[in-house]
Amino acid sequence: MPIEVTELSYSYKRGTPFEKKVLHEVSLRIKDGEFVGLIGPTQAGKTTLAQHFNALYTPQQGRIIVNGCDTTDKKADLISLRHDVGYVFQNPDYQLFAPTVGEDIAFGPKQQNLNSTEVESRVRKVMDQVGLDYNSFYKRDIFALSGGQKRRVAIAGVLACKPKTLILDDITAGLDPRGREEILKVIRKLHCEENITIIFISNSMDEVAELAERIIVIDRGRIAFNDSTRLVFKQSAQLKAIGLELPEVMTITDRLSSCGYSFPTTVLNLTEALQAISKNLAEGRVND
Repeated sequence: MPIEVTELSYSYKRGTPFEKKVLHEVSLRIKDGEFVGLIGPTQAGKTTLAQHFNALYTPQQGRIIVNGCDTTDKKADLISLRHDVGYVFQNPDYQLFAPTVGEDIAFGPKQQNLNSTEVESRVRKVMDQVGLDYNSFYKRDIFALSGGQKRRVAIAGVLACKPKTLILDDITAGLDPRGREEILKVIRKLHCEENITIIFISNSMDEVAELAERIIVIDRGRIAFNDSTRLVFKQSAQLKAIGLELPEVMTITDRLSSCGYSFPTTVLNLTEALQAISKNLAEGRVND
């Protein structure tokens, strides 16, 4: 489901003395099946931009076309659009409202006028996809869940509507390392096996470096970079100037470079780093 943004501008409290412009003539395109990282410093406009993709906001200036649907068209079916472009919020408590896990996940499919058999089938499938055992969790009280489990339920509730695009807004924030890795495993699987387009908003450069194929960097409401992950992180000085940290593995390899190690390309993950270090040692470039 392609998303095409043309000269999008947006202001909060527009027309008042407190007006604040948060997006400035943003243009971009997201293709079917991509895994795109959306990053930037705090209050850069990332979430505001992403919430235009499924018409939680509509453009004040410019246009957004989602799979041929112009979100500014008064005749546009925005309800169907939001089923096709699912949004998972950072705080699952903003998204979960039903008493039990099963009821919450089933809510979306029921709004699509599916029969009870199809609804149950979808609930079972998405619970399996996010790693929640149906028998153990279907009747579980929402408020008895851990933070990681709540995030899984929130993802499952969106997946139950069979979206073609999934927007994930900093969903690993506040999780412990185990919970974070479990959520990232779910995301990888969805992208690889279901070919869902993923738009991944994150403040973790390590997660973005590991997962995203392309990165869009937003700085003060404008696009600073829009390129492959490796090429974007190659612009380390500019990213630091914007206020973004580099992935931890890049910080380590930068230090190793000053000790004589050679890295032929921007290293994005631990596997690449270990391979390059082993090669350096094998070629005798440095002492072990």
